[in-house]
Parts: sequence; structure tokens; C-alpha cells
Amino acid sequence: MSRKSEKPTPEAKALSLFLMAYKSKDPKFKEKSKRINRLWDLVVLRKLGRLEYQKEVQTLLDEYGGYDKVVENTVKYYVDKTGKWTLKGDDKYCRDAQVYADALLTDSQS
Repeated sequence: MSRKSEKPTPEAKALSLFLMAYKSKDPKFKEKSKRINRLWDLVVLRKLGRLEYQKEVQTLLDEYGGYDKVVENTVKYYVDKTGKWTLKGDDKYCRDAQVYADALLTDSQS
């Protein structure tokens, strides 16, 4: 019997990585990261619906400027910190992040 693992949406992935990146800068990001992770655990356990979870994700994304701004800020944080972008993948988030990474790395070489 195969078990289909649930995966968060690209928006939830963007929010999670953003909060993870900035949690060392400000405790409020750490608390929000813990909260969103707990909510995801409830979704996996089927104690919270995906719709309610996605509403909370969208509320937080809006608070930080929306999906595109969160992706951009996350990529900028890691590129500034390490000088490169290493996250690879073929999902929507990885493709969107790579666009920002390519632009940042091209600008920094100019």
C-alpha cells in the first residue's frame, strides 16, 4: 500500500522558507514559523482542513507583501548571506525563486 504524502502549496513553501530565513533576526518570525508548522502538522493529521490552513498562509503572505515579495526577499537573504542560491527543483516555488536568484546574481556580477 503506497501512501500519498501531502505537500504544501508553493505559497506555503515560500512562507515557510521566508520565516525560517528571518527567524534568527527577530523572534516574531520564529513564533510565526512555529505556528505555521504546527498548523501544517494538523493538516497532515486531518485535524485542520487545507482550506483553513491556506487561508492562514495567505494572510501571512499578505502581511509580508505577497507571494512574489516573500520569494524575492527569501532569495535575497540567502544570496546576500552565502553568495549563491542552491535550492534546486522543478516545483513552482523553485522555478520562481530561480528567476530572482538569476537576476540577483547577474546584477552582482555587473
